[in-house]
Amino acid sequence: MDEALLDALYHIDQNRHLFTERELIALRYAEIVTTSARDVDEELWDELQSYFDDGEIVELTTVIGIFNFFNRFADALKLDEGQERAPGK
Repeated sequence: MDEALLDALYHIDQNRHLFTERELIALRYAEIVTTSARDVDEELWDELQSYFDDGEIVELTTVIGIFNFFNRFADALKLDEGQERAPGK
């Protein structure tokens, strides 16, 4: 993925044309799982199943969950990329 496409994620509504329908549904699923996983409804589930098989949905959900864990872990420990912390702080 090139830098322009990564930047497009910040304004996905304005850049939908850069993504396939399959990518857009995966991104929407990732956002909902990240912000409120209980909001995954039947409509979203049906859309997911039209683009992904059960194994792919499990894999996608696993990746989303792992990266959410990494982000929360780093946030809780106040870890910033490139910023060194003094021992014991």
